[in-house]
Amino acid sequence: MDSELTSLKKQTQETVEHFKQELAKIRTGRANPQMLQGLMVEVYGQQTPLEHAATINAVDAQLLQITPYDPSNLDAVSAAIRDNQSLGLNPSDDGKVIRVPIPSLTTERREQIVKQVGEKVEAAKVSLRTARHDALDAAKSAKKNGNISEDDYHRFEKQVGELLQDVQNEIEQLAEAKEQEIMTV
Repeated sequence: MDSELTSLKKQTQETVEHFKQELAKIRTGRANPQMLQGLMVEVYGQQTPLEHAATINAVDAQLLQITPYDPSNLDAVSAAIRDNQSLGLNPSDDGKVIRVPIPSLTTERREQIVKQVGEKVEAAKVSLRTARHDALDAAKSAKKNGNISEDDYHRFEKQVGELLQDVQNEIEQLAEAKEQEIMTV
């Protein structure tokens, strides 16, 4: 059962890391290069992640600066940012670099973003429930086959419950901190 518990811990940590990455992508009204993480740009006829086609820097709290590795891709990068409606950004370029001003968020937009955080929390919880279910199924199977005793099964069940409660609390704290950050004007 130790291997199942170790596997479950690994799965839960992966879920937390993924959740942190998802939170980093959410706009808070401040410039953050991770806002554009995962954005795909058509470069040389192929879809490429923006971070593979350009450097992204936060010049100040309200401005991102993007420098394509190949200046001929300037228009493609600008178009990819402009066309992504979920970002709501309007880039401008001077022929060498792209500047993306980060507009202040309205109260309505902040509330929408907080809802997105809630959706990400729910997705993380679903992932945790799936991991718990898989671990408990493995333990039930071991108990049924006589590999572990009833007491060991209940002990494992309790350990799984405690682990998942700790991880859910961590996710809730991360979400709460992000919501505070979003709602702070």
